[in-house]
Amino acid sequence: MRVPISAVGVALAVTVLLSGCSGAASATGPVQEIRLGYFDNLTHAPALVGIEQGFFADALGETTLTAQAFGAGPAAIEALSAGAIDAAYVGPSPAVNTFVQSKGQSAVIVAGATIGGAALVVRDGIDSPADLAGTTLASPQLGNTQDVALRSWLEDEGYETSTTGGGDVTVTPTDNARALTLLQSGQIDGAWLPEPWVSRLVLEADAHVLVEESSRWPNGEFPTTVLLVGADFNRDHPETVRALLEGHTASIAWLNEHQAEAAGVINAKLTADTGKPLADAVIERALVGLHFTNDPLAGTFPVSLKRAVSAGLAKDGDLNGLFDLTQLNGILAAAQGAPVSAAGLGTE
Repeated sequence: MRVPISAVGVALAVTVLLSGCSGAASATGPVQEIRLGYFDNLTHAPALVGIEQGFFADALGETTLTAQAFGAGPAAIEALSAGAIDAAYVGPSPAVNTFVQSKGQSAVIVAGATIGGAALVVRDGIDSPADLAGTTLASPQLGNTQDVALRSWLEDEGYETSTTGGGDVTVTPTDNARALTLLQSGQIDGAWLPEPWVSRLVLEADAHVLVEESSRWPNGEFPTTVLLVGADFNRDHPETVRALLEGHTASIAWLNEHQAEAAGVINAKLTADTGKPLADAVIERALVGLHFTNDPLAGTFPVSLKRAVSAGLAKDGDLNGLFDLTQLNGILAAAQGAPVSAAGLGTE
């Protein structure tokens, strides 16, 4: 039987329409895989626990989680910008920097993770800021959150630094593990680092804390880690982002409800990643100064940007739109939890 041309046209149109609808659903629905970046630091405990305890896997269902450890925020941001990962746990400074550089097109913060857990640790013989002239101090990576904190604090103390080396105090971006080795051998004088490295330098390098970063913030509260998602991924795959946030909030809740068990679970993940567990004394000391929360403390981010600009590590820019907390607050509301604020810098 010969089919009329008009019928062929209609059938073709329906096929194309259905194909288009299928493609759109695939583009905006749950994805087969989400790639997540994190660090092997205690300040990233929500990521470590979420992976180790299976909270992400449970929430994501058929979506596969592929997790990758990074050494510092700028490296994770580079991977996010290149499309190698879809989301990452990072510090405030790299999150702000990528947002400003991209004019708000690169990524959004969808949740807080950790407050506290960073400090300037120095060798014996350095007892005040006045003792730092001519010294060499390490930070995890140029432009990362602790690097900004160190350079900003030194500026407040009247010291000049340079992003290329030199100055009144030399700041040398150094891998955290190497910073420990260099301090032990006397090749550097101190480092501004996140936990567990603060505790490791204190307990393994006979160093002491000169400056707690909490002393530089109102009420002693500052964000160390937030959850950042690529802007396109956040827009195109809201179901997957929500599932990721469900795993994230479950991890935060577990950490706060199982403090006695937290060290063992975190250490199990660190051992799997690095091949060596932390000493009990290190992890116990480090966890004391950490607070795990979904609140990103959005109001602190303009201060972080101002400090990075002053240190020559970032350009000034508009932070409006940096936060998208709508899905997070939906999850919190469903659990009868209090909402968190974007402080006028995005949706909530």
